[in-house]
Amino acid sequence: MYTDDVTGASWRTGGDDHADRVESRFARSYRLHGFTVLELTGEIDLAAQLDVEPYLDVITGAPAPRVVIDLRRTEFLDCSGLRLLVRARRRTGDRGGELRLVCPEGAAAHRVLRCCGLLDALGPVPTLADALPGENPEAVASQI
Repeated sequence: MYTDDVTGASWRTGGDDHADRVESRFARSYRLHGFTVLELTGEIDLAAQLDVEPYLDVITGAPAPRVVIDLRRTEFLDCSGLRLLVRARRRTGDRGGELRLVCPEGAAAHRVLRCCGLLDALGPVPTLADALPGENPEAVASQI
């Protein structure tokens, strides 16, 4: 297990040398249907960015990463949070991977994405089941 001395975030690394689970004040992650799901919680600001970014860099730095960022439990998103999302999009794209964003319409984070003109670039979907194409929504819900 790796623990960041500054933020206190910790994550385990898998046998293929990439992180497969994070536990921090602002995020948790798990594997689901071939994707690493990163669930962000609370206020995603500079403190959260410093906490989450090292882990996000690890999972988006793998070859062809498949990542879902879930913003359903996010209460606030500022420019630091936007930077995390845009950086994750760029890094997954550069490595031939996929980034999917879960953010329901009407949520605070969705309003920020809309105001900043990032809806088309990040393509948020309202539910985790929508982010995992071909998966049965009930099966996805039962595994969370």
